[in-house]
Amino acid sequence: MSEADAIHAVCPACRAVNRVQTGRLDSGPVCGKCRAPILSPHPVTLTSANFDVFLAKSDLPVVVDFWAPWCGPCRGMAPAFDQAAAMLHPRVILAKCDTEAEPAIASRLRIQGVPTLALFQGGREKARISGARSAADIVAWVRHNA
Repeated sequence: MSEADAIHAVCPACRAVNRVQTGRLDSGPVCGKCRAPILSPHPVTLTSANFDVFLAKSDLPVVVDFWAPWCGPCRGMAPAFDQAAAMLHPRVILAKCDTEAEPAIASRLRIQGVPTLALFQGGREKARISGARSAADIVAWVRHNA
């Protein structure tokens, strides 16, 4: 297997970086360290403990939903974000970051309103959009920007 045939993916359970053959992305790869699924069709929860490593070490694009529990549009968009995660799986990782629980992350990235979606590739922010979106809108935005 050459480097071109593999990607690096961070395990959401233990934060271990795993090398996965691109041809095996659809087969439900598991972490070599903890045996948990690496790529889930559900959003990953990001906190200060895993945010930086997850974005910097994941070769796949990562879309982060910056949200807050008090935000009605955030709560309303949650089912659409879950649907988009399943629709983009396993080529894009969708994640959620609670700005109330992680104010330092929100401040560092200058998140000024919620919900805000940010697309990261190679550890760098590539695109950002604010406001609640449907699953179809999220998928179209990601495909356009990834």
